[in-house]
Amino acid sequence: QNVQIYIAAGEIYGGERRLARLAAAFPNLVRKEKLLAPSDLMFFQNHSSQMAALDYLVSLESDIFVPTYDGNMAKVVEGHRRFLGFKKTILLDRKLLVDLIDQYHNGLLSCDEFSSTVKEVHVDRMGSSKQRVVVSDRPKEEDYFYANPHECLQTLDEAMRIT
Repeated sequence: QNVQIYIAAGEIYGGERRLARLAAAFPNLVRKEKLLAPSDLMFFQNHSSQMAALDYLVSLESDIFVPTYDGNMAKVVEGHRRFLGFKKTILLDRKLLVDLIDQYHNGLLSCDEFSSTVKEVHVDRMGSSKQRVVVSDRPKEEDYFYANPHECLQTLDEAMRIT
């Protein structure tokens, strides 16, 4: 319960009411508005791109990054964290999570089964090195370069040879 969770987002639809259950489970839930003193935050408040940059920097430097939305910022943070040495980035299988949550709520999975299944299906979704999927005739279906700049990353073996 002492885990700090940073919400990197603008206004949440539904506000605090939507975050109430998450805040109850994780009381150390913070946003940039809580981390910065009002006197520091005022320089950024009328500049949405600068507010987003604050979220970007915190996301980049966090111990673990879990994007909940597959937008451009999340993809760039994911790629930058890979570039910085494959910092832990949990890429959620949202469709599967919805199915598992439904099974749990319908009594088809126990809490332990739910927990172990979530961990099991995400073991290979931690932002590690992987070959980027390129689909030459359907570029919209290929991996986003900025999320997985595979060609720009050194493998551990390459890094060891250089040093």
